[in-house]
Amino acid sequence: MSLFDDYPPAAFYFTVALSGSLVADMAFSEVSGIATEIELEPLTEGGENRFIHQLPKAVKHGNLELKRGIASMLSPLVLWCKDTLEGEFASMITLQTVMVMLRGGHGEVLRAWQFNDSYPVKWSVDGFSSTKNEVAIEKISLAYSYSQRVL
Repeated sequence: MSLFDDYPPAAFYFTVALSGSLVADMAFSEVSGIATEIELEPLTEGGENRFIHQLPKAVKHGNLELKRGIASMLSPLVLWCKDTLEGEFASMITLQTVMVMLRGGHGEVLRAWQFNDSYPVKWSVDGFSSTKNEVAIEKISLAYSYSQRVL
């Protein structure tokens, strides 16, 4: 097997794991927001008008966005979202590790990203329309402290 056998990998076969264990209801139609960016601070140098220095300030992350058909109330992810977003801060927010794994044609993990100290910050449902024949979709946004590509 060559390093380039699965290059470039297809983006349609992926799984999401919550706290290191695969859960049956963790199938998503779309995952987005896998990004890390260095925030820059502009610095102008006195007497130098040709350019502005860009100094690294901090590493920032967007939110991880998950989309899927509306799941059962027994789903561990739904329960986590419900406790966090509907709990009115009556108890501490439970942080979890979320893994996103891009898989090959035989189910093998080709690439993987780990999102540490994740928690739900938004849970929404797409609009309903009597003129469309589509699956009802829920969207979940997760904030996290930091991420790392592990494969």
